Amino acid sequence: MDISPFPTITSMIRMDHTHVMAAFHRYHADTSWPRKRAIVELVCTALQIHAQLEEELFYPALSEAMAGDERLTKSRPEHEKMREDIAKLRSMGPEHAAYDALFMQLMREVMHHVADEETVLLPTAERALASQLSDLGMRMTKRRIQLVAQNRPTAIAANTVGTFPLASLTLVSIGAFALARCLRAGSAHRARDDA
Repeated sequence: MDISPFPTITSMIRMDHTHVMAAFHRYHADTSWPRKRAIVELVCTALQIHAQLEEELFYPALSEAMAGDERLTKSRPEHEKMREDIAKLRSMGPEHAAYDALFMQLMREVMHHVADEETVLLPTAERALASQLSDLGMRMTKRRIQLVAQNRPTAIAANTVGTFPLASLTLVSIGAFALARCLRAGSAHRARDDA
């Protein structure tokens, strides 16, 4: 059995869906404007990267298995509509009267798209592309790293902290604790070597 260190492409698509939905659930009408902007920017960037990855890797692979299937052909126009909504959101700020409604509209469209993918396209891909899923997952991982690097990674990190402050604090705390343990262990090891 071949074990890949990379998740399958379908697992990665589902993780992207979960990430966007978790961020969306942080958004409320009474959320502060800076936090709204962070949430919307994080969601918009994640959606743009996700759509590009699907269009470059997932849809071409799946089109062979689902040639002519309307469920696959409607995905690209849905991505284009999403990009239009993202451009409108980015052209206004959270203080704009239409901001909340436009973000809710975008998320309704995304939820519909996600439901189609998770009930039809992903199960089809898992059957039809079973032998390619890990390789496609590896390619998606590599391409995602490139796309994140092109999309202001510092801004992505800042928006992640603004969207998920407690989770971010927890991760930083765990990292600091792990670093401190490593440094302590290294000091103890050097002290034994010097003795």
